[in-house]
Amino acid sequence: MTLGTISAKITDYANRADPYPLYAELRRTPVRREDDGTYLVSTYYEVRNLANDPRLSNDTGNRGLGYAHIGQPPEETGLPPSFIFTDPPVHDRLRDTVNRPFGPPHSPGFLDSLRGDLAKVVTELLDAFEGKDQVDIVEDFSYPLPVTAICKVLGVPREDEARFHGWADALASALDPHSGGDDGQEKGRRARQELGAYLAELIETKRRHPGPGMLSALAPDMTAADLEATAVLLLVAGHETTVNAITNTTLTLLRHPDILRRFQNEPGLAVPLVEEVLRYEPPVQFVPWTTALADIDIAGTTIPQGSPVWLMLAAANRDPQRFKDPDRFDPDRQDNEHLGFYTGIHYCFGAPLARMELHVAVEELFRRVRFSGLLEDPPPYRANAVLRGPRHLPVAIEGLRA
Repeated sequence: MTLGTISAKITDYANRADPYPLYAELRRTPVRREDDGTYLVSTYYEVRNLANDPRLSNDTGNRGLGYAHIGQPPEETGLPPSFIFTDPPVHDRLRDTVNRPFGPPHSPGFLDSLRGDLAKVVTELLDAFEGKDQVDIVEDFSYPLPVTAICKVLGVPREDEARFHGWADALASALDPHSGGDDGQEKGRRARQELGAYLAELIETKRRHPGPGMLSALAPDMTAADLEATAVLLLVAGHETTVNAITNTTLTLLRHPDILRRFQNEPGLAVPLVEEVLRYEPPVQFVPWTTALADIDIAGTTIPQGSPVWLMLAAANRDPQRFKDPDRFDPDRQDNEHLGFYTGIHYCFGAPLARMELHVAVEELFRRVRFSGLLEDPPPYRANAVLRGPRHLPVAIEGLRA
């Protein structure tokens, strides 16, 4: 494989179903320079170290001239960047503010208060399987659930949830460095503007008439623009990644029937199994928006200041220098400190919610549904290489348990 082609192969849809041989090839050169000046970092300790290095910036405005920017520039959307695309001290101020109504120590019961609502939605979705002999796990289950959850978190009226699906798709595509080209970026820009206009009106309503949800709780402490940008981030991060996580877990279990049987009969297996899926098939494959703020020496290579850096999380999660027999799905794996939710100051803000959704959804799915098997393997995948997951997951079923 020649220098300069591997990032194109990773983002090529032809390799979406199984990018892991490419990641194995990539790990042979832990820090690799592509012809366009982008550096791909693929081994566990190097990815972890750089993700915790203050010399690596999430603000793509720090990139040198001529390098592509991920996402939409603020001037094109009327919104500032969300905190995932900022560095300290701005990042820390925004993230700390947003965390207050979301979880401990300020709101320790907030997430637990959502569990009953999520369980009710899961029950309704599974009840709709009654009388069917095949279903699409994505369309019929994993896709509807997370948008309900994130709208509940934000305080979005239930009747507006359907509008969020299209916005989430377009915004997620805009994070992919090669997906859709200019058309994909334009759709992302348009979706961000439409969602921003919707949220501006909703936030103003919440200021006048506070109700449940984070928008009401944050309205007194954040500017309207920062709150809109944060809500956009939570929609993409809270929806697309969780759809992928639920679908990847389902696909992985159906491919490993022996482990599935254990999962159905050993309640204690649920937690390590979910963590192993997050290592084995992470919903975020790589982070392509970081930039070197200074020359960085790592693994015998110097990354020059201003260079784009891709942190290859999925490759790092299968690094044999960190994980024994990394290509084997093993829920009994010990010391499973994976990078499925990233690491460092940008560790996934919504990880506690995502884990709760995963457990509520997957445990009930496999408790109630009698599966016959996959109807298509590999299934068709979404175009997005960053937020990688099946677009459809058709399965045969034999009915429902009560």
